[in-house]
Amino acid sequence: MKKVLLLGAGLVTKPLVDYLLEQEGVELHIGSRTLKKAEDLIKGHKKGVAFALNVDDAQALENAVKERDLVISLVPYTYHVPIAKFCLKYKKNMITTSYVSPQMKELDNQAKKEGILILNEIGLDPGIDHMSAMRIINKAKAEGGKVVSFKSYCGGLPHPENNDNPLGYKFSWSPRGVLMAGRNNGKFLEYGNLIEVPNSRLFATYHLVDVPGLGDLEAYPNRDSVQYKEIYGLDDAHTIYRGTFRNLGWCNLLHKMVSLDMFRMEEENFEGMTYLDYTASLIGEKGLTKKELREKLAKKLNISKASEILDKWEWIGLFDKKKIKNPKTTRLDLLLELLLEKISLKKDELDMIVMHHEFLIEYKERKEKITSTLIDFGIPKGDSAMARTVSLPAAIAAQLILEGKIQMTGVKIPVEETIYEPVLKELEKRVNLKFEERVYKI
Repeated sequence: MKKVLLLGAGLVTKPLVDYLLEQEGVELHIGSRTLKKAEDLIKGHKKGVAFALNVDDAQALENAVKERDLVISLVPYTYHVPIAKFCLKYKKNMITTSYVSPQMKELDNQAKKEGILILNEIGLDPGIDHMSAMRIINKAKAEGGKVVSFKSYCGGLPHPENNDNPLGYKFSWSPRGVLMAGRNNGKFLEYGNLIEVPNSRLFATYHLVDVPGLGDLEAYPNRDSVQYKEIYGLDDAHTIYRGTFRNLGWCNLLHKMVSLDMFRMEEENFEGMTYLDYTASLIGEKGLTKKELREKLAKKLNISKASEILDKWEWIGLFDKKKIKNPKTTRLDLLLELLLEKISLKKDELDMIVMHHEFLIEYKERKEKITSTLIDFGIPKGDSAMARTVSLPAAIAAQLILEGKIQMTGVKIPVEETIYEPVLKELEKRVNLKFEERVYKI
């Protein structure tokens, strides 16, 4: 019986747990800071073990890794490298759904030396985006084509029927992660030109994408797209862009928040302040009425006093005269606390995943544009689309490693056919996860 260690019991873990508990010869051990979360996932299954584990306790973490055969880490990314070092020490394969950090990359040679695989970015985005893109890129190359432009977008959004708030968004994965992603810089290639976008302009640098079946969505840059020229083997590409999807209006709202440094992560003391006082303090004011604050904010942000942006801020609670609940906090966490009350996905509400790729491919005698689109919805009274698409690729990869069907070593992401082909096939079989492709002659 192979023992798999799952670290973390958060929003997206249930489909992974269900999948691995179904597999023959697998025993799943879930370590979570909150024991009840792990127990709720196991539900008394005879091949499941739930135990309390604080990943800040290095000795307990080391013991947990030592006693299992494979480790899946779904805790915050800052813990992945310490976990990986224990996996190296005890020669245990490891899986994460997070981006590979520079520190993780540095473990590549050691992982090869110890004969283990540390497979990262095997979730949705990153994960399914890599695998579905590489399937088309490699097919085009095999047919003699050159990919000269590649654009890829992904977003987790509320199901259209549950898109009922002014922000057009609901949390379906780590809420803090959503806001922290808004602190990133962006970088992409456009017709051979390197475009670098500082965090202060991230949400101002958006464009509209017409997604088949949905219509227009906003897209803003997702981190460093330029590195995928090498990672995906896009030697002939003059344009490489990876973006995040949101519903209309999101980017203008977030841009104004960023312009007032509302995603700052240094702790401050807001003792005795109301949310109205806090918002006034962002523009160096105090003692304002709501009306006065709207007027001064409008002037500071260069928008109309009747702007829907200010309406949204009021709806969020940023003009409330209530005392701040947790006065010793960061600006990002203060905003997060308000948003959690307003835009959390409720128990019976559904989410939606939208992934969309666009390729321009040149062959000797023709040119083609290919679009590849995935739209997936949460299941009523079942798993969310986000949970399935993030955790199932990791679960499938874990099973393939245990069966010896993936045998490579080193620090990897799923861009190689020996990984992406069996994972995508199993996703199609398991949850009918299929991309709709359209080919246009140019």
